[in-house]
Amino acid sequence: MEHHEKAGCLFPKIGMRNVKTALAAALCALVYYFLDRNPTFACIGAIFGMGSSFMQSRLHGGNRFFGTMVGGFIGMGLFAIYMELFPDGSNSWVLIPLTFVGVIILILLCQHIWVGGVVLCILLFNTPTDTYITYAMNRILDTGIGVLAAIFVNGMLPGGFTFSFMHRLYQRLGIRDDVEDEFMAKPAV
Repeated sequence: MEHHEKAGCLFPKIGMRNVKTALAAALCALVYYFLDRNPTFACIGAIFGMGSSFMQSRLHGGNRFFGTMVGGFIGMGLFAIYMELFPDGSNSWVLIPLTFVGVIILILLCQHIWVGGVVLCILLFNTPTDTYITYAMNRILDTGIGVLAAIFVNGMLPGGFTFSFMHRLYQRLGIRDDVEDEFMAKPAV
């Protein structure tokens, strides 16, 4: 970890990616504050969706969203089986072998695609029996909003697609820009 010395103390370096990640999570929390909705999963989506570049954010965010969606649908399917067997939610010990089956399915899927197991486990062990479908759908939605926030922030702040976009726009309009001079110049060899 890189540190900067200031007044005899060592401070860790905070780079632009760290600032963008914090801003994306704070943006989610702000939006959800006004919606009077819990921002937890949107913030997690924003944090894990942030990449080192705009394209990396699209990749990481897409993987996070898709993984949450797959885990959510597997969890809903397994919980539906549990509810068919025990409509009153009794015999919760049945969730143990269903968890085993769910994790095996996730492991098999991970050999081909990126998937996540957080929503699967939350659905099976921490969701009321009458709300498991809406819970899963809300977690998928929240993760998607967080991922979109990460992609948006990464694209709008330095290092994202905005510099190259503006450079191309200025070139087409015949306007000299500092973007080329400061950020797009080739490094000296």
